[in-house]
Amino acid sequence: MCNITREDAWNLLREYNEDTFHLRHALTVEGVMKYFAKELGYEEEEELWGIVGLLHDLDFEKYPEEHCIKSQEIMRENNIGEKIIHATSSHGYGLTVDIKPEHQMEKILYATDELTGLIGAAALMRPSKSTADLELKSLKKKFKDKKFAAGCSREVISNGAEMLGWELDELLDKTILAMRSCEEDINKKMGEI
Repeated sequence: MCNITREDAWNLLREYNEDTFHLRHALTVEGVMKYFAKELGYEEEEELWGIVGLLHDLDFEKYPEEHCIKSQEIMRENNIGEKIIHATSSHGYGLTVDIKPEHQMEKILYATDELTGLIGAAALMRPSKSTADLELKSLKKKFKDKKFAAGCSREVISNGAEMLGWELDELLDKTILAMRSCEEDINKKMGEI
């Protein structure tokens, strides 16, 4: 199902990414993807979902103008399967590529990628600096404030919820829970870098 190990995926990510912000984001999206795999009944594909999350921005740090395009080339050079290539590339749908998210995994990645940035920024504004006490009501206020975390596209997040057939509040709430589930582990991993 997944022709690359998590360790090899992490090593490949590190080859193209050094910035701790990008590494934390990759680990966060990995954790969120694994959470949703379990929540949505794809437990047998949890590792695949995680690797897709880990590698989704493989090319962003070094090739921002070719995001979701250069990563396809890098992954093919590393003999990574087309399922992972399609899934990671599809989160750039409508922005840099015309690869539409089709599988539930791809729709989750599309819907949550930008949202994890928004939630992360909202959590940092809290005294706890954590998602542990972040509530939906507070996140919704930040979502409506277009100046807050302005780089996180509200349009992509809303389109992602629609793609999944979910209300926006459902996506926001579930993604807070997903981030909460992996936050402690990510903090530990970041401390080791």
